[in-house]
Amino acid sequence: MKTNIFLFLISFLTFNSFAQKNQTLAHVEPPNWWANMEHHQVEVMLHGKNISHLTVEAKGLTILGIQKTENPNYIFVTIETKDVVAGKYTFLLSENKKVKYQFDYEIKARSAQSKERIGFNTADVLYLLMPDRFANGKQTNDSDPSVAEKMNRALPGGRHGGDIQGIVDHLDYIKELGATTIWPTPMMEDNDSAYSYHTYGQSDLYRVDPRYGTNEEYKNLVAEAHKRKLKVIQDVVPNHWGANHWMMKDLPTYTWFHQFPGYAQTNYRMSTQMDPNTSQIDQKMCADGWFVKSMPDLNQSNPLVLNYLIQNTIWWMEYADLDGLRVDTYSYNDKEGIAKWTQKIMEEYPNTNVVGEVWMHDQAHQSYWQKNSPIAAIQSYNSYLPSVMDFTLLDAFNQAFNEKNQNWDQGMIRVYDNFVNDFMYANPNNILLFMENHDTQRFNEIYSNIKDYKLALTILATVRGIPQIYYGTEIGMKGNKNLGDADIRRDFPGGWKDDKENAFNPIGTENGRNQDQEEYFNFTKKILNWRLNNKAVQEGKTIQFIPENNVYVFFRILPNEKVMVIVNNSESEQMLNLNRFREVISTGKICKDLISGNNINLENEKINVGAKTSMIIEIK
Repeated sequence: MKTNIFLFLISFLTFNSFAQKNQTLAHVEPPNWWANMEHHQVEVMLHGKNISHLTVEAKGLTILGIQKTENPNYIFVTIETKDVVAGKYTFLLSENKKVKYQFDYEIKARSAQSKERIGFNTADVLYLLMPDRFANGKQTNDSDPSVAEKMNRALPGGRHGGDIQGIVDHLDYIKELGATTIWPTPMMEDNDSAYSYHTYGQSDLYRVDPRYGTNEEYKNLVAEAHKRKLKVIQDVVPNHWGANHWMMKDLPTYTWFHQFPGYAQTNYRMSTQMDPNTSQIDQKMCADGWFVKSMPDLNQSNPLVLNYLIQNTIWWMEYADLDGLRVDTYSYNDKEGIAKWTQKIMEEYPNTNVVGEVWMHDQAHQSYWQKNSPIAAIQSYNSYLPSVMDFTLLDAFNQAFNEKNQNWDQGMIRVYDNFVNDFMYANPNNILLFMENHDTQRFNEIYSNIKDYKLALTILATVRGIPQIYYGTEIGMKGNKNLGDADIRRDFPGGWKDDKENAFNPIGTENGRNQDQEEYFNFTKKILNWRLNNKAVQEGKTIQFIPENNVYVFFRILPNEKVMVIVNNSESEQMLNLNRFREVISTGKICKDLISGNNINLENEKINVGAKTSMIIEIK
């Protein structure tokens, strides 16, 4: 009997010791790293109940520092990964030399092409889509028990079931259209109880939202895109998280978010970020105020927060083999913090591209946020951000095509003036161009005539910069922002198995595109695929002429190649005097108009341009 009791005690103690050593922490982030990265001093965040008093060892790794906060549930451990051999290394968390937690931390081998990856550039066309509204390829993940909101397609602002598999299923459609780069809106978990479909209120930055799929499926999406020579960029949100982020329930430190205490909303006045006359309180409320009540504002001036955000972005770039980034609400961030964040990303991936959302209506204000801006240099500021979004061109697009008569500052003059201001930019070629996106009025809601769409797309595809179209643009999708954001984020027809029409398929096929959709699609496909092979449009110098009679003419020029673009925004046929453009078309040529297919004799003194018609003429 005594022997049995003794054996039982030995067994119990052995089991108890094993159990303690193999308890799991709630979070270890980042979950792994890679050897020989530029960012090689990695701050690993450990999160578990009352762990801050424990001693930390990392067998085989050098611990450079340990930082603790007022919350006993966190330890931040900085390890050195430079010149470390790829493999698994054991972390031990002990108390009085007794191991409480034990886990392996993997340092992976970095792929040879990782640092050399080429980001999106002027040769590309971005295709922006909202995963929840694009296509439902996998019905088994429409709802998930680990997140609050379930699928309800009947609710305009609900989850509709679009997912990663839906994107994969239609990569060939995107490729056929002539787009080269896919920009999905954020795909990390958003556990808001309602309106979580846009995923900008993220609740876990290391987990793909389960209603979209898994981390592995996300990685596979990028791999499948790369097989088709398509690029994929990630939409990141360093300015704010969702109110249901797991850290909100257990803050690492009081200063992780901006507190007032608690909530105070931003004033949205981004001009305070560069205004030399601004008050401190106005500037603070812009940068530190919460974007909305459900999106707490991250404090990038806290080094722990900033490093966490830097590492998370690099982790996804490396894990998924991404081709670049789009940064949400870039100009709402702490100025110095977001500059450091951007600089670190670009040091790690110097050949990639990052575009920031700077929703401002003045070129000087937009320019301020681009890398090496001559405007920001006045204040000795550099954001290191390679690209910004051209919201001033969007402003012009939103009005110009409805202005039948060209007054001093209306009609095509609006578009012309946008490019007059290119002198304000450090790099006007690396600017993202668009006629609509997921936050704006649908172009085809403003303009019901496809002729206006053709004029706008002609400009978008041929001027300097990187064009972006929004899913459904290419089939004439409408949506009224005045009815709410859900209306400009409608489901793509055909993305769900029981849809009565399928705009992914051409006209004449079962439930395929109707005649109007086909005309939009074919024109878009024609222009974008032509653009893929035209170096003058991608890389050439711009020469523009002051619009006359609402006709805008500009050229894109390389030494041995020129493109002449004519946009007649008037509702009457215009006779264009070619002698005005002889400085560019100095020798007569018989060329072809890409859009109509007609031959154009540039030796003639004049040519006719039809009402609401554009022409793209290659001169070789």
